[in-house]
Amino acid sequence: MPTHKTRRTAGAYDRAVSRQEHRPESVVLDAPAPTLARILEDAGHTVLRPAFEDQDLDQQVDGLVIFDHVDQVAWPRRPLVLGVGVQPGDQAAALLDRIGDLDGGALILRESSAESLQGRPLPAPVLALGNEASWMQLAATLAPLLTTTSGLFGGSSLGGVPTGDLFALANAIAEILDAPITVEDRDSRVLAFSIRQEEADPSRVRAILNRQVTPWATQDLQERGIFRELYRTQEPLFVDPPESGHGGFTMPRVVLGIRGGDEILGSVWAAVPEPLSDEKMRHFRDLQSTVAVHLLSHRANANVERRMRSDLTAQVLAGGPEAEEVAARLGLPRRQMVVLAVALADDDTAVPSRMPGDRAAELLRIGDAFDMYLGSSQPGASAALVGDVVYGIVPVPAGTEADSDRGQRMAKDFLARVGRRSAAAIGVSGVAADADGLARARGEADRALRLARSSPEANRVCSTSEHAFELLMMEMTDLVTVRGMRLSGPIARLVEHDEKHRSDLVPTLRAWLDHFGDNMAAAAALHVHPNTFRYRLRRVTEVSGLRLDDRDERLSAMLQLRLFLRG
Repeated sequence: MPTHKTRRTAGAYDRAVSRQEHRPESVVLDAPAPTLARILEDAGHTVLRPAFEDQDLDQQVDGLVIFDHVDQVAWPRRPLVLGVGVQPGDQAAALLDRIGDLDGGALILRESSAESLQGRPLPAPVLALGNEASWMQLAATLAPLLTTTSGLFGGSSLGGVPTGDLFALANAIAEILDAPITVEDRDSRVLAFSIRQEEADPSRVRAILNRQVTPWATQDLQERGIFRELYRTQEPLFVDPPESGHGGFTMPRVVLGIRGGDEILGSVWAAVPEPLSDEKMRHFRDLQSTVAVHLLSHRANANVERRMRSDLTAQVLAGGPEAEEVAARLGLPRRQMVVLAVALADDDTAVPSRMPGDRAAELLRIGDAFDMYLGSSQPGASAALVGDVVYGIVPVPAGTEADSDRGQRMAKDFLARVGRRSAAAIGVSGVAADADGLARARGEADRALRLARSSPEANRVCSTSEHAFELLMMEMTDLVTVRGMRLSGPIARLVEHDEKHRSDLVPTLRAWLDHFGDNMAAAAALHVHPNTFRYRLRRVTEVSGLRLDDRDERLSAMLQLRLFLRG
């Protein structure tokens, strides 16, 4: 029976279940046929890799085909052919020749069969499937990546469950084990959950509402060695709740680790009042490969959707005549918008322990967190990773300030939430009146981000409104560098005089300009007597010919000192 505390959270849980049961269908976004390079990136090199170097990985493919020399199905124009059971040598070469006679396509072979093609002509690209992966896993992973797939997995099911539907999978496992189920990823994020969660404890309900297992629970499991044992065994584990029952974790769990070859994909957790029978434990264990295929398919679908949103975001930020149409496909409202650009800082001072190889993974984590933050704080916002920058397009609500202050506050709030664990920097644009103005706003956000990435840790949010002068100086410095400009005129003569006579005329001029012509304040800044300062200032005008009473010459001197002689 559920505890009193569990019943008190039932209303919130019911709302979560209602959202699950009535969750909207995914928006279908049109996309060009994927390239082999993109497929390798989305599928992961742990499963698939190029068999040979210097292959054309920009080759597009239209559909997935499982080769069968008996059942000769029609092939798409540019097929990605799975050479299941193809023998090394002549058979593999003959199949590759057949693909080479088409307009395009590629062949996937087991590593041993691929190696047999070494030294032979390669009329089409060849990819190698690792020995640790199964063809079934590969097919389930690749099918969602091919937007023009031949229907091999479209609308099909595995184990009676639509491929990749983790909520249906959780409900099916719940029926088998007679227990409420959650499906979680490697970071203990709740990917899906079954019905009957009111039978579990408050800790489970809280994890579902937050879509994340609480930190104290994962820490307890780590300290007890549960995760370590889970990832080195193929058997389900029975987990007792902590003795304290802290956080409402009062009901035992049975957990099964899920693998795709050597890769840990996630886990399935059942909340149970007592240990499962041997028969149910055996059924649970036998589900491992089925759940693995569903998780691979789910991940592939998520990668495709993320990639397509990134493509559309990059397209709308690039501007052009189709910007309004692309913005509508992204679901952006027709109102003023601000662009936020998020990236890792240029230095590693915020996270001293970070290794260089962790930058890509950290950027993905920041991108996921930023996407979640925007989704919860600003309806209608869109975020996507484009290159090495995460862009957020934030609508400005009607009736609020029409400037970048809102975007700047959101950026600072986000960095405060992620804390020092992140070395992120954020650039904030001015306001774009509509989708046509997003290209300009993206450029502003990029420039502000560049300034923020090189700024001290305490100032890693820069905006076009608050840092207009710094941005102007940065752009003028770029112009000076590109054109190869050098000092000339009065300032050049002062520099030459100081170098030749070891004098201090340049610092004298700089101090006078910095203190708006106040001789006393400028002398104090240089720690010299006012009379000495006045003498040096006269020498400045004599040597350089600079007219300090001319505002244009003063401005020119200030800019040259700032651009050429920083200090």
